[in-house]
Amino acid sequence: MKKLLFALGVITILYFIATFFVPPYIEEQRNPVKSPPPYSVSTEAQEIYDRLDFISDLHCDALLWGRDLTQKGSIGHVDFPRMREVNVGLEMFTIVSKSPSGQNMKSNSADTFDNITPLTIAKGVAPNQWFSLINRTLGQAESLHQFIEEENGKVIFVHDKKSFEELISARNTDKTVVGAMLGIEGAHALEGSLENLEKVYEAGIRMIGPTHFFDNELGGSAHGENGAGLTDFGKSVIKRMNELNIFVDLAHCSPAIVEDVLEMTTKPVMVSHIGVQSVLDSQRNLSDDQIRKIAANGGIIGVAFFDMAVGVPEIDGIVATMKHIRDLVGVEYIALGSDYDGAVEVPFDITGLPLIVEALLKEGFTEEEIRAIMGENVKRFFLKNLI
Repeated sequence: MKKLLFALGVITILYFIATFFVPPYIEEQRNPVKSPPPYSVSTEAQEIYDRLDFISDLHCDALLWGRDLTQKGSIGHVDFPRMREVNVGLEMFTIVSKSPSGQNMKSNSADTFDNITPLTIAKGVAPNQWFSLINRTLGQAESLHQFIEEENGKVIFVHDKKSFEELISARNTDKTVVGAMLGIEGAHALEGSLENLEKVYEAGIRMIGPTHFFDNELGGSAHGENGAGLTDFGKSVIKRMNELNIFVDLAHCSPAIVEDVLEMTTKPVMVSHIGVQSVLDSQRNLSDDQIRKIAANGGIIGVAFFDMAVGVPEIDGIVATMKHIRDLVGVEYIALGSDYDGAVEVPFDITGLPLIVEALLKEGFTEEEIRAIMGENVKRFFLKNLI
């Protein structure tokens, strides 16, 4: 018995040591930055950036890694201090609950080994999250709420129009106040249950992507195997999301789901992080026809920052993508959708956002257009569509 207790004690100690070292190591490997900070831009670009009233990003997976978002990190892409450093007013923190081994842009199976399971265990979270997608999701949501509580009013959780207006009002007098929202990347997190949709709504989630990198109970992924549209369950989820005023995120959805959602939704949609096929011909990216339909729906499109969405060099691809959307349907539908901390290599972390202003300026975008892209479009979208 003594030997058993000793062995269990050693295993416990080794586990807690692993929780301290393993997640940061994994994140450092999975979320590299091509050009680390600090960043510099021209005087003109910096002056324009400094005049921006509201800056927002629609997609960040920082909650996945277990890093303390109240502290400025030396790894990863986003945390509250770095948001403040460059005056970012609102970040959409998205929850990843499952990722298939060998994940790629073309074809993935839901049955392959899940990369998130060992990471979840290594983070030292409660065992009820180790093998439950819905518990992982609610656990990441709770982590954000805890970080916000530690900030003592300096971070406002946005979940309705009133809280968003509170954020805007607070920032009029104190730019160190930042906002955070919650989304889900892949509705497999619901585990096929409408009851779980109610749970994530209560947790404050206000954006959900029907699929991520594999097909699920709602239908087909852009990177899955069947390319299917919405199932009957998927349609019931979209209908209830509309009733609850949870935004549908079309990033990663099969073309058939994109069509089905746009046909049935009674609310404007979001595409939180994506590129366009005219810039990079990828099954992950939007066609011109899809862009037009999303604009007609009153939706908003977040342009991603990584090479598999916009090509290389990334900054050129980001601007080319924005320019194409502007010329096709108008600048009012464009937003930032970085995919920061999403297991992707990015050209710069969040403190490099002035580089986008400089690149847009060089391509002839006006200051008014730059203001719209950097956050005013998101502000207008949420003021209009949150309730």
